[in-house]
Amino acid sequence: MMSRLRARLLALPRRKKRIIQVAADVILVWLALWMAFVVRLGIDELINPLEKHTWLFISAPVAAIPLFIRFGMYRAVMRYFGNDALIAIIKAVTMSSLILGCMVYVYSNHQQLVPRSVIFNYWWLSMVMIGGLRLAMRQYFLGDWFAAAQHVPFAKSDNGLQKVAIYGAGAAGNQLVAALRMGRLMHPVAFIDDDESISNRVISGLQVYKPRNIQRMIDSTGAQEILLAIPSSSRGRRREILGFLEGFPLHVRSVPGFMDLAAGRVKVDDLQEVDIADLLGRDAVPARDNLLEHCIKGKTVLVTGAGGSIGSELCRQILLLKPTQLLLLDHSEFNLYSILSELEQRSARESLSVKLLPILGSVRNHPKLLSIMKTWKVDTVYHAAAYKHVPMVEHNIAEGVINNVVGTLNTAQAALQAGVSNFVLISTDKAVRPTNVMGSTKRLAELILQALSRETAPVIFGDKANVYQVNKTRFTMVRFGNVLGSSGSVIPLFHKQIQSGGPLTVTHPKIT
Repeated sequence: MMSRLRARLLALPRRKKRIIQVAADVILVWLALWMAFVVRLGIDELINPLEKHTWLFISAPVAAIPLFIRFGMYRAVMRYFGNDALIAIIKAVTMSSLILGCMVYVYSNHQQLVPRSVIFNYWWLSMVMIGGLRLAMRQYFLGDWFAAAQHVPFAKSDNGLQKVAIYGAGAAGNQLVAALRMGRLMHPVAFIDDDESISNRVISGLQVYKPRNIQRMIDSTGAQEILLAIPSSSRGRRREILGFLEGFPLHVRSVPGFMDLAAGRVKVDDLQEVDIADLLGRDAVPARDNLLEHCIKGKTVLVTGAGGSIGSELCRQILLLKPTQLLLLDHSEFNLYSILSELEQRSARESLSVKLLPILGSVRNHPKLLSIMKTWKVDTVYHAAAYKHVPMVEHNIAEGVINNVVGTLNTAQAALQAGVSNFVLISTDKAVRPTNVMGSTKRLAELILQALSRETAPVIFGDKANVYQVNKTRFTMVRFGNVLGSSGSVIPLFHKQIQSGGPLTVTHPKIT
């Protein structure tokens, strides 16, 4: 019955809702003024508004309602009634009370004397009634009627929702609690915070526990999950917290990072699994944009293997450095479509004017590579196209050699012929004293670049020697090691195995 009524009220047109609000405020203004007389004169001298002070009871809503409209009280959405709306009520009621006080001072006479304290009583009573009604209706529309059980400290009612504790009682933690209550997908039951000054206090209706009392919190609240609401903390601090929480039977998730929240890319209630990078024994080293943009900003950049794990991340970072054109080359239609869609959305969101060009093709096709680089006048090439999975290349040696070795030779020679300024090979730490086919192919690719970079006028494979074919390309390479979470790597595999109940498997008994 209550839920049906709530649904019908929510479904009303906005205009009808405003009419109901105005009518309710008129009644509350009259009631507040009448009670102001009662508080001042007592119940024995009960005021009949039509007897002596009819003009005052007519003037009160006439003075108040226009001010309520002016301060935007009827534009606020009741379900999201917050501090701003409360401040607007205080301002509007205060100004209407001052106007009413001036009217009483000017128009009262000895026969219709209005005690001055009546105006003061009217001020605080109308503020309590009008603000209180809106707070009550907010709770009603959120489904938290009858004392708003979820907001009452230590309440046991959870309506069958999953119980969660919030680690971090700061601004992010309180925003997360508000978001969870409005979304009604989880039931926050407690805060956990290191700050001794707020230990055992109540914030947003939730008790704050010290980290060492987590087990007691679990026993008393039945929490099943902990949400980390510490977006501005360092990676080292997050690692300490995660290590401490390992000993408890709780699923741990996190709110997004501070920069993502500030940029508006995500909301505070967009919960994420714990980043695997938080478990590393070191902090990430931030890149220096002034060094990176030298080969990118205002230039045409080509990324081979743009849809792969490393290639796609390269594209994301390159986009932010504002090249003139970003060419995405990949042999997989789906991967190319995915990264193009993502980059287009990010470019629109960041108001970037980068031209994105998706190109379906393979690094095995030397003529096409040369045509691309000459047509678009490519300045920088990031060569990330390669078969990288060790077991897969072991089973497909010929394909691995053709793609990783010949593909690199094709791309590098095309860069030479097209006069590309910079060529960066994405290599791997497995190229150091290689013990498998994949590492060997990447080592050969490195040797090819080293050989080409030493030649002043290199001879292109299949062409005649040409002394005018001057090497204008600077060849560089970077070795990636243990790329966390890349497609087909051990981290996604472990995630799937854990989610399916285990066990975790490795490829060899002596593997580390």
